[in-house]
Amino acid sequence: MREEKEGFIDTHAHLGMEEFASDREEVLKRARDAGVEAIIVIGSGIEESQRAVELSQRYSFLYASIGIHPHEAKDVSPSTWDSLRRLAEEESVVAIGECGLDYHYQHSPRAIQQETFRYQIQWAKEAHLPLIIHSREAQADLLTILKQEGAGEVGGILHCFSGDREMAQEAGRLGFFISVAGPITYPKSERLREIVTKFPPHRLLLETDCPYLAPQEYRGKRNEPAYVRLVAEKVAQIKGVTLNDVARFTTSNARSLFGLSPLETGGIAYPIRHSLYLNLTNRCTNACTFCQRREFPHVMGHNLKLDHEPSLREVLAALKDADRYEEVVFCGYGEPLLRLDLTKEVARELKRKGLKVRINTNGLGNLVHGRNILPELTGLVDVLSVSLNAEDADKYETLCRPRWGKESYEAIKSFIREAKRYVPRVIATVVDHPAVNVPRCRQIVEEELGVEFRLRAYNLVG
Repeated sequence: MREEKEGFIDTHAHLGMEEFASDREEVLKRARDAGVEAIIVIGSGIEESQRAVELSQRYSFLYASIGIHPHEAKDVSPSTWDSLRRLAEEESVVAIGECGLDYHYQHSPRAIQQETFRYQIQWAKEAHLPLIIHSREAQADLLTILKQEGAGEVGGILHCFSGDREMAQEAGRLGFFISVAGPITYPKSERLREIVTKFPPHRLLLETDCPYLAPQEYRGKRNEPAYVRLVAEKVAQIKGVTLNDVARFTTSNARSLFGLSPLETGGIAYPIRHSLYLNLTNRCTNACTFCQRREFPHVMGHNLKLDHEPSLREVLAALKDADRYEEVVFCGYGEPLLRLDLTKEVARELKRKGLKVRINTNGLGNLVHGRNILPELTGLVDVLSVSLNAEDADKYETLCRPRWGKESYEAIKSFIREAKRYVPRVIATVVDHPAVNVPRCRQIVEEELGVEFRLRAYNLVG
């Protein structure tokens, strides 16, 4: 499978501002040349909102968000809302905002900011549009208002995120995305980079906030949408993935949020970093409390929920360019070893071509099939990665909710011990869940089971 280059979406650009009046056409051309496939043009007041809509009607790849910035809240009148509501009827309007709270400058009194923000949340709910939210030194009040007003009903973005990790996590729980801009490239932005490192890809977006906050390479100069690529490059570096991975998952996220196009159906083969993954089934023997499939079937921008279980012919067709990748990994929406025969047939074909094969499994294959299946993998699998995920049977049952109850945990440990006889490299993985005793898990893996240990970040898939 050849991985095509993915485009970027700049989810926050003030292209209607005077700073772009003299060369807007050139700015847009540079954006397209840099791989920007869509831009959300932001309105922060009635005039800028009007310009955002005008631009979005002129260019097919521009979309508008309209609203009142907290700085402008003191100047709002009933006629302002009437004008904005008329603008919202335009097809190119995809969000409400920039709205929110700003307690740093306080150009508008806090009470008026809050009233205006609440109004826009209710308006967004009526219009069924997501929110684009500004927050500066107002974290507690902002989160309180989002909860009180039921903003999670429409979701949206905490744009140019500058909060702490707790705010990011709460935003995700409320159904919001966070977006990052040029500051992620600044030398002193370590806290932001740490947040992005552990934040789930399916809740992350890119923006420029141009003409403000240019990336480090252009710091102090006018920012523009083409520079969103530099933000993406930094995110790729931070998360240890490819630029194409970042483009894919952030673009998929933006398209989903703004309703720009239908999401693709489930795929059989999907690339991440330099590996090609195989998605064979929706079924799984566990119902893990921390599994992403419970809320969102996307991994790194790939929709993995299949509309049917693929045949051998379909899987082999999806593998026609597998030799472009460092390894092929059996790992998808469900548990690959539920389809053991298909796994063996595909692995046999991959090994015939000299390719490296890895299987990511929950380690319950022997219980599923009622026999020791590991000898059947001899010569077909180079790496077996088994999810242990807990330090004892009780914890495993609570977190992973396996079909066979408490006996599952010892079955997994036996599977790992036995695997060493048939597979060259065996890894036991543990999710860094708050309830898991990670040091004890490491001790079990290295001293009792005698295999390689790997810690997986909690709430981070792919």
